[in-house]
Amino acid sequence: MTILTTLRSRAGELLRFGAVGIAGIVVNLGVFNLLRLGPLAPDSEIAGDDDRVVTAKIIATVVSIIFAWWAHRGWTFRGPKRHTPTRELALFAVINGVAIVLEAAVVAISHHGLGYTSLMADNVASIIGIGLGTITRYIGYDLFVFTSEGKAQADAAGSVSDDGAD
Repeated sequence: MTILTTLRSRAGELLRFGAVGIAGIVVNLGVFNLLRLGPLAPDSEIAGDDDRVVTAKIIATVVSIIFAWWAHRGWTFRGPKRHTPTRELALFAVINGVAIVLEAAVVAISHHGLGYTSLMADNVASIIGIGLGTITRYIGYDLFVFTSEGKAQADAAGSVSDDGAD
């Protein structure tokens, strides 16, 4: 199966994943900036002196993860499920745990390691981290959490062509 065939068979799923992803980014950045400008601002005394930006990133990501699970379960990867909701949510949490580490690491490296401490630099690092997290999530969701309708269609097409080859 070629990449183009795979993309065509998953076009609807990828568009829904992208729409949920864009909404998730809005949620993620909105919560991040509310925290960075509010209770976890640089002049705030909450959460110590050094980790407020990373704490804000983790909280924002967790909020967007909860939104994304709800949206992906009901819309993006609708259809037959591989797992019970409890197991599915646990797998979803593990995949997102990996993504949170990636996202927070990018912000931490930029902010603490490279010394880019402005709000703009924190947002750029956050967007880069979101990109890495998004790739991780799609692959993880497709492989471990949800039944992909595109993969099911591609598998069915492969089975039909395999049957004819015998």
